[in-house]
Amino acid sequence: MPSEAANVTKHKYLDLSFNNLNSTIPNWSYRCKDLESLSLQGNNIEGVVSNAISNLSSITRIDLSENILSGKLSNVIGKLSKLGSLDLSGNLFEGELFELFNSRSNFLPAGLRNSSSLTRLYLRDNKLTGTLPESLSQLTILDEFDISNNTLEGVVTESHFTNWTQLRHFFASNNNLTLKVSQKWIPPFQAYRILIGSWNIGPLFPMWLQTQKNIISVDISNGGIQGEVPTWFWKLSSQFQFLDLSHNQFVGEVPTWFWNLSSQFRILDLSHNQFIGEVPIISTPYILLMLLGSNNFYGPLPQVPPDLNGLDLSNNSFSGGLSHLLCETNKNRSYELNILKLEGNDLSGEIPDCWMNWPELIVLNLGDNNLIGGIPRSMEVLSNLLSLDFRRNRLTGPLPSSLANCTKLLKIDLAENEFVGQLPPWLGMRLSKLIILSLSSNRFYGELPLEICYLKGLQILDLANNSFVGTIPRCISNLTAMIAKKKLGKLDLEYFLDVVGPSFREKAMVTTKGNNYQYDKTLALVTSMDMSNNNLCGDIPISFTSLVRLRFCNFSKNHLTGMIPNGIGDMKVLESIDLSKNQLSGQIPQSISSLSTLSFLNLSYNNLSGKIPVGTQLQSFTYSSFQGNELCGLPLLVNCSSGGQIPDVDIEKDESDEDELDWFYIAMSIGFGLSFWGVCSCLLFKRSWRHAYYQFLDSCWESLRVKIQIWEWI
Repeated sequence: MPSEAANVTKHKYLDLSFNNLNSTIPNWSYRCKDLESLSLQGNNIEGVVSNAISNLSSITRIDLSENILSGKLSNVIGKLSKLGSLDLSGNLFEGELFELFNSRSNFLPAGLRNSSSLTRLYLRDNKLTGTLPESLSQLTILDEFDISNNTLEGVVTESHFTNWTQLRHFFASNNNLTLKVSQKWIPPFQAYRILIGSWNIGPLFPMWLQTQKNIISVDISNGGIQGEVPTWFWKLSSQFQFLDLSHNQFVGEVPTWFWNLSSQFRILDLSHNQFIGEVPIISTPYILLMLLGSNNFYGPLPQVPPDLNGLDLSNNSFSGGLSHLLCETNKNRSYELNILKLEGNDLSGEIPDCWMNWPELIVLNLGDNNLIGGIPRSMEVLSNLLSLDFRRNRLTGPLPSSLANCTKLLKIDLAENEFVGQLPPWLGMRLSKLIILSLSSNRFYGELPLEICYLKGLQILDLANNSFVGTIPRCISNLTAMIAKKKLGKLDLEYFLDVVGPSFREKAMVTTKGNNYQYDKTLALVTSMDMSNNNLCGDIPISFTSLVRLRFCNFSKNHLTGMIPNGIGDMKVLESIDLSKNQLSGQIPQSISSLSTLSFLNLSYNNLSGKIPVGTQLQSFTYSSFQGNELCGLPLLVNCSSGGQIPDVDIEKDESDEDELDWFYIAMSIGFGLSFWGVCSCLLFKRSWRHAYYQFLDSCWESLRVKIQIWEWI
């Protein structure tokens, strides 16, 4: 935006939303005293909000949301008595919420307190701290209030809501707040939406929800609530569009009739509880997202309505085959399902060949079941697929060429199965967008195709526990995602549906430091390469050290030869490296001692020799990291000779003889010193000895002078 603009002071409406503006808020905008509506939403505007905003005496609506504004909330905003809607959400504002109203008491400033205008206040997704002020209850006509996704803390009581008789929408999830009200409390409002996920609400179920006759959206997730859900609440949910009861400790069965509500249900999240029972055919007509993962549901998989976008039944006890869900469908139409998560159940049988009914899938996870057989050919229709996870089943056969049509794939995890054959070249040529490729613990064999180097976006490569042969491709330096530094603020891999609801965050299993770890929230930062327990030979290519963003590396249990590349010290973020049980030779490069991030190292059982480089990190590891080599120096108990070699028996005998000789010279020096200073002391303190000594020196000098003259004459 220009820093100066003429002839705008009479403007009543200024809307520059959803552009690419990256300046600060210009001062001329604060001089528009007739301005009634200001919208700068969805830009990259930075800086602070000036106190000069108090000049906008006619303003009724301010929308500065979704920018990168920072600093504390301008407390003069409380003086805008005509302000009806204020949206500052999605910025970097900080400080306490009290400061917005220029008051640390329980009273708002006179201008705002006497106002009958403020109906909407949106402050979500900032860095606001402190407590929720009781003085907010003086905003008597407040209709919508959104303070979600901040870091507020403290206790919220009945007095906070005393005057909010007009409140219809209350959004305050993801704060560290505690709701402390009586079980007999009757709120003064009739709300449509109450979202207070991550509040401390329990352990008792909030009975006051029974008084809300018009409610359509409820989020009481992660609230520490225990016990059964009351029957009256299940009946009340017939009017719901959104319900989130996840991450509590609910028990008992969900009523059978609940699954067939003829309501406007859009999103249902009952995940991460202890619900039990079977899930029958789901015929709720409008439901778009159903999350039932991490419970104790059992029985066969249910059939689902055609318009469902997301289904998560993972980590339960569902059994039987997949055909009931996937194939017994309405064959006259395609289903809209985007996300299907069935991992962690007791499903068995073959994967059915009827994927032509599910062309919109973007996430498919069937991992950790008892599935057998191969990957069906009809999966070639899944051209929108981004994530494919079949980990930990008993699947067999080669990688089918049908997967070559899934060119949008970002993740393939087929680990811990019984797949066989060579890796096809199309894996690197057709699936060039892959970020995660995990094929460990199968029966793959043959040489690694050079086409694997086409996967420039690859961050996790796991080929461990197979029968690969040949050398490590020299072209691995083409894996540029392990070289380039990520931009700050890059989000993790998340998949969003077209509906409003929670996103699905990608996860990946990585074996490092001798343990298995699951990464999700920090997945975007993980870079790993695991080729352990194969039959690879040859040396570690020098190009390997160009992977300067690699964090975890495991080449152990192969037949690698040659030396450890000297450039390994350039891999500054390396946290774990395992080269054990190979045939590597030579010395450990001195540069490895500069890896300050290194927390796991295993070079054991190779043919390495010489002195272990001295560095804070290396000496902190145990002897097991270096055993089975010809190494010396700490942390081993083998001393090195001056040449940095391990002393043998003969050398040790010579050194013992040299020690005895050293003691001889030491004793002789001490004796000479005592004799010398003894004579000097006598000369110093005994006059007659001193005179005789001086006469002796004079006679010696005269004799020497005569001899010199004779030699000069001759």
